Amino acid sequence: MTGSLTGKVAFITGAARGQGRAHAVAMAREGADIIAVDICRQIESNPYPLATPEDLDETARAVGELGGRIVARIADVRERHELRDAVAAGVTEFGKIDIVVANAGILPMAMGKPDPMQFVDASDVDLLGVLNTVAVSVPHLPDGSSIIVTGSTAGMIRGTTDNPNMGPGGAGYGWSKRVVIEYVEEMSLHLAPRMIRINAIHPTNVNTDLLQNDGMYSMFRPDLTAAGKQATREDAEPLFTIFQAMPIPYVEPEDIANLAVFLAGDKSRYITGQQIRVDGGSLLKWPNGPGR
Repeated sequence: MTGSLTGKVAFITGAARGQGRAHAVAMAREGADIIAVDICRQIESNPYPLATPEDLDETARAVGELGGRIVARIADVRERHELRDAVAAGVTEFGKIDIVVANAGILPMAMGKPDPMQFVDASDVDLLGVLNTVAVSVPHLPDGSSIIVTGSTAGMIRGTTDNPNMGPGGAGYGWSKRVVIEYVEEMSLHLAPRMIRINAIHPTNVNTDLLQNDGMYSMFRPDLTAAGKQATREDAEPLFTIFQAMPIPYVEPEDIANLAVFLAGDKSRYITGQQIRVDGGSLLKWPNGPGR
């Protein structure tokens, strides 16, 4: 621990597990206090399990083990008033917010049953959730604060998440992540006079539940699906490696959190409006999408 975030307060969405938990733990290790939120219930169109209250409790425990302070609240990023209440609780406890990590995201794959609500829910969480998170945070941010948005390298590459086999939810995910790029660049100009910076991190495959689920395994092994078999992690994981230029199936949540800690701290004080990929060379390997 170098204490690079000592005295700062980080507000993190999607913090119950995966990348969100990694951000909370990494920032607490560097001395930050944490305001952690997650929906902790299912969204009907999303086929894989979302986080639970017990997952959020585990994040709080992990932060506490590091000696960190945390305010953990159940909140849906689609509902601005729920985020506003969570922020109010955190500000009451800690007095301010210095770091915002708009991380919550879902990928509602069709699983053979396309439904327009999959697009609605994906865009509501992955895009509106970002807008809501920033909106409730900005009034509390002192000059020199940092906002970090989770994007997606796959969202940058046509023919991946917007592959017709992914259905409306995949299209909504990819569309949302592409709009986030423009949002970050536009907001950076409006926040710059106060020395507040905003940047997006665009991961490749990350070893989280969004990747490790039956629906995603089926996407990577359509041959097994066509044969009436359920693809497993062991079936699909060798093909995960195809997406990256480096010979890796995925990165770990901690790899994303390492960059977020840097962007949250004072050493990145003049970095803003950037789209930073942690992608093992994915975008350079597939600039127009696999098979195009």
